[in-house]
Amino acid sequence: MAGSAATVRVGGVLVGNEAPLAFIAGLCVLESERMLRTVARGLKEVFAREAAPFILKCSFDKANRTSLRSFRGPGARLGLSLLKKVASESGVPVLTDVHEPWQAELAAEYVDALQVPAFLCRQTDLLVACGRTMLPVNVKKGQFLSPLEMARAVEKIESTGNDRILLTERGTFFGYGDLVVDMRSLAVLRGLGHPVVFDATHSVQFPASQGPSSGGDRRHIWGLSRAAVAAGVAAVFVETHPRPDRALSDGPNSLPLGQVAEFVRQVREIDGVVKKFLHAKREGRAA
Repeated sequence: MAGSAATVRVGGVLVGNEAPLAFIAGLCVLESERMLRTVARGLKEVFAREAAPFILKCSFDKANRTSLRSFRGPGARLGLSLLKKVASESGVPVLTDVHEPWQAELAAEYVDALQVPAFLCRQTDLLVACGRTMLPVNVKKGQFLSPLEMARAVEKIESTGNDRILLTERGTFFGYGDLVVDMRSLAVLRGLGHPVVFDATHSVQFPASQGPSSGGDRRHIWGLSRAAVAAGVAAVFVETHPRPDRALSDGPNSLPLGQVAEFVRQVREIDGVVKKFLHAKREGRAA
């Protein structure tokens, strides 16, 4: 794959296997300016204290909700302006997802990176529109795809001359209403030539299990994330909320804001061991 990027810069954050483990963290959906600011400030304090690179994430519109009546967010213009305002106040780069091609160019005026939702990872027009912005593009692997099939999504973005691509594993459908994470997928995705992200939040989701909404089991965020970091991902994606049980989207599989610091410490410690081993192996000192 000509031109593939082993490291991608998002604002001031480097995401790559040779860089420190990065984090993409924030609210699932923009509930309010006050909530966004609360989470952004809380995360900024945690990641500054832990000296860990951090990209703020939040959706201005959750167009793929289970129910027509589910909360979607404030919409494009207001939502994007709030994202830019709060991210600028916090001094951190920000990522948001887009669902339609026209949103890509608009969002590129406000954010540092675009994200293609898993359900839309085969939408050619959307992938090409995101690529043409020349911003970093994080593509989530569809729950219905094998990791090798993501090569086609990569090809579509690279056709625009943009090789600033991240690939995210977020679980695969396992029967009805459940997902499973195949750790082999992380190695296969890495073989496509771009940094790999593990989505700790949506991998523990139970799709549409609560009738009009999806459920999940946030207890498994910890174990799956430790395994993914041990497998060598470049970044961890996690959604958080001060009171997940009251969150307007993806609460059951969101990490409580008060637990983020311990979560970061655990996975970074594992990342340090992995990188130390790989460095020694490259130097010929490991068996």
